[in-house]
Amino acid sequence: MDTLDLLLHPVRLRLVYALSGDRVRTTAELCESVPDVPKASVYRHVALLIEGGVVEVADEQRVRGAVERYYRLRRDRPTLSADSGKSMTPDDHRQGFAAAMAAVHAEFNAYLDRPGADPYADRVGYRQGIFWLTDDEFTALADQFQNVIAPLARNEPGPGRHPRLISLVQFPTGEPTPGPTDGA
Repeated sequence: MDTLDLLLHPVRLRLVYALSGDRVRTTAELCESVPDVPKASVYRHVALLIEGGVVEVADEQRVRGAVERYYRLRRDRPTLSADSGKSMTPDDHRQGFAAAMAAVHAEFNAYLDRPGADPYADRVGYRQGIFWLTDDEFTALADQFQNVIAPLARNEPGPGRHPRLISLVQFPTGEPTPGPTDGA
């Protein structure tokens, strides 16, 4: 299975989220992180992620006669590069977007189902807006996001830090409207 097919699946995306930030988890802990997914499915998807080189066994310990494995994302793991979108078909993009949104939806529901979940106190946000931008303005905006997010993505777990799922989706919403300088 190629990396694109491997990662563009909602359950596998959620497992990758659960292991991100240098977290090491057992299969039981991964099952707890996706309680709506049958345990057999979690085991199957973990096996696929291992086979695909995305996840590795970090440690093994004997527990009551059985071997308990601890998993982590490979530091040199295959990822979807910024250029991988060039080779994706429109159907690949549909599948990827659906998988990503399904994973976000499931993670949000899992958050709301936790005891003590408080969206207001946790500053939960989900907003959309239309911005009229030239290509240059959009490139500058994307660069600004990258400059803000990239250093934070390297943060490791630590006191006072909580994992937060941040999703940014952008796409044109319609045909460009010719303006006075567009030769219309």
